[in-house]
Amino acid sequence: MAPPAKSPLPASPAAGLSPSLSSAASASASASASTAAQLIQSIPQGKRRRGWDDGIHPILRPLVRAYLLGYASTVAPRLATLLIQHLTRLFKKYYDTQKQEAASTPTSTSTKQSTDTFLASLIRTLKGGFDWHRFPTFCALLAGGSTLLEVPWKAAFDRLAKNLSEYSLTYTIRSRLSRFIASFTSAYLSLLILQSKPTTSFTTTTTSPDGTTTTQTHLAGRTLDLTLFALTRALDVIIGTAWNLHRQRRQSLHQWTRLESLLSRITDPAIFALSSGMVMWSWFYYPSSLPRAYNKWIDSAAAVDSRLIQALQRCHEGTLRYGEETGQAELLGSMCKDYNLPPVWGDPAKSVPFPCEIVHMGCGPSCEYHALSRFVRSFKWAMTTYLPLSLLLALRNPTKKAFTRAVLSAARTSTFLGTFITLFYYGVCLARTRVGPYVIGRGPKERNLIDGGVCVGTGCVLCGWSILIEKAGRRKDGGLFVAPRAMATLLPRRYPKAKEWMERVVFAGSTGVVFTCVLEDKGRVRGVLGGLLAGVLNR
Repeated sequence: MAPPAKSPLPASPAAGLSPSLSSAASASASASASTAAQLIQSIPQGKRRRGWDDGIHPILRPLVRAYLLGYASTVAPRLATLLIQHLTRLFKKYYDTQKQEAASTPTSTSTKQSTDTFLASLIRTLKGGFDWHRFPTFCALLAGGSTLLEVPWKAAFDRLAKNLSEYSLTYTIRSRLSRFIASFTSAYLSLLILQSKPTTSFTTTTTSPDGTTTTQTHLAGRTLDLTLFALTRALDVIIGTAWNLHRQRRQSLHQWTRLESLLSRITDPAIFALSSGMVMWSWFYYPSSLPRAYNKWIDSAAAVDSRLIQALQRCHEGTLRYGEETGQAELLGSMCKDYNLPPVWGDPAKSVPFPCEIVHMGCGPSCEYHALSRFVRSFKWAMTTYLPLSLLLALRNPTKKAFTRAVLSAARTSTFLGTFITLFYYGVCLARTRVGPYVIGRGPKERNLIDGGVCVGTGCVLCGWSILIEKAGRRKDGGLFVAPRAMATLLPRRYPKAKEWMERVVFAGSTGVVFTCVLEDKGRVRGVLGGLLAGVLNR
């Protein structure tokens, strides 16, 4: 029987749902998506495939490509960090004080030691990428295993089809089943290998009451973000495909309504807004539910005094209460002194509530001026990150049009991030000063409610809608980037090792769905990931 034609579904599995960081949390998603979108064009596909892997057997090409891609994504960032740190140390020594420069012998010895340390770290980083239970091996087994195992499973289903000729076991069914089972098996085993390496951060040590014995317990959860990413993509494929079928049926009957059209356009921004709101709420009140690197990035983007966060956290916990002496005056009192504000403003027993000028951190009493200043600062901060990256990508095709497009792209993403941060802070001010007191009330009890969660919640609800500034493609990539992190905030970051098999089953099933769809039609896996997987898995 001849192979079936390509799926009649549109290029996007949820085209009706259409609208790098993280993540404020998801701004990195926009940059990453832009970077990957440019790089994907260089991945060999079909007739456009370059000759570097022509000597490799077609069935082994996905394995080799996946390994090289995994190795590059693992080693390249570490090499860049190592190089920047080394250059920074060299410049610091070069421009040191005259006293240190005068001591030429010690300086040269120190420089030589620094160079030796750099070379040792460089070799260790390059060798570390070849560790068998690291990410490159995981990528190779995931992609290569799914294509290698597909061959025997197809043969088995072909034999079964001959024996069950009276049943409808068509070529399409056999092909999809073999791809899904092969992908499920390879995904389960590859994640098992990735999880096999114990780490100190997921190991707890307990000591017996008498102090004579200690017990080490290995916990699971290190690969949770990866599993949730796969689950999010699989759900997007399934729900998007179902929505497309619904839309095609409704349109064929001329029953497609404006409400359904609006839902199609607003779904991606809504997913991003909801997910980023959950992430920001967790960053503010439950930072341990987010990865450490994610927390660090948001801290850098938010640029907020930690004492202000602690004050609002204590309001949320009920430790800081207005109109009562609870011993919390020193926290915001010290902040008032640093920003040349009256110290009494930071005393919750006397100042109900503490003025919004403390939230503005030296920008004056106007909430609107503070919001504008936040936008300007955030825009500048984002441009220093995204503009060099966009210009670097433009060097692949160094034309005036390419550089203009790079600058405009960086400016648009920076505007999105600046608006994200601005809406969060202005949402806090809206709830505390502009709107909240007139709706909820002005008494100590109502003020405790506002500063105990309403103000932060308002900022979380507003900030994510800044994604509307981005193009439709960036919106869906942003939503799919942040959604797994939002889901992770609802789950424990660590859990017993005995339950790790359940995570592997979820990851394997999700990967099976995504790989089966991308091999059938890459357009059914939305965003950058669809093109990336198609480039890796194509033979």
